[in-house]
Amino acid sequence: MQVQEELIRRRIVHTSPNGKTRTFSSNHVFAQIIICGKCGEVFRRVHWNNRGKKSIVWRCVSRLENTGLFCDARTVLESTIEQVLVTAINQTLCDKDSFLTTLRDNIATVINRESDKPLADIDKRLEELQTELLKLATSNADYEKVGDEIHSLRDQKQKLQVENANRDELKKRIADMSTFLKKQPTALTEYDEQLVRRLIEKVTIYEDKFTVEFKSGLMVDVNE
Repeated sequence: MQVQEELIRRRIVHTSPNGKTRTFSSNHVFAQIIICGKCGEVFRRVHWNNRGKKSIVWRCVSRLENTGLFCDARTVLESTIEQVLVTAINQTLCDKDSFLTTLRDNIATVINRESDKPLADIDKRLEELQTELLKLATSNADYEKVGDEIHSLRDQKQKLQVENANRDELKKRIADMSTFLKKQPTALTEYDEQLVRRLIEKVTIYEDKFTVEFKSGLMVDVNE
């Protein structure tokens, strides 16, 4: 299930502030989830060789190519980002009671937004319009207005179905985060890539801090 979710995630593109869309060009866990707090672009992985000292860093793509955006965002060591994520996850574990309360409130909010009535109403109206359309077509009457309403309702139905699917996905992510907090007995002592793939949605890099957003909707700031 996690692999399928990752495949779906990789089909999603990042839209930059200049309107450019970016697809995944790397299998690295940080690809497309490291965001610049200054210009909104993604960070890209770079192998550095500075005076014979090799290191792996992440830099804002606006500093690596002409995006039309001026950016002087800092360069960050990959090891620093890994440690930031360990710290962020451990913060949720150290204050798990508070975060579990937030997650319970979030799931209650999602459930309160759920309603099958609009979809049922649309299906009922579509059925009525289909019957009316057949009658009009048989009598060679003008059915353009009915056809337009059918197209409009189908669009509304598709949007509602997408919203319902997004709510179901969010409920699953909140439940997954709750399970992790309840079952993880101790703080992390080292970076865990699989856990990052499972829990982390985005990391925004600012000059003096990192904002880590979890897939469950929780957000944690890690100061320098």
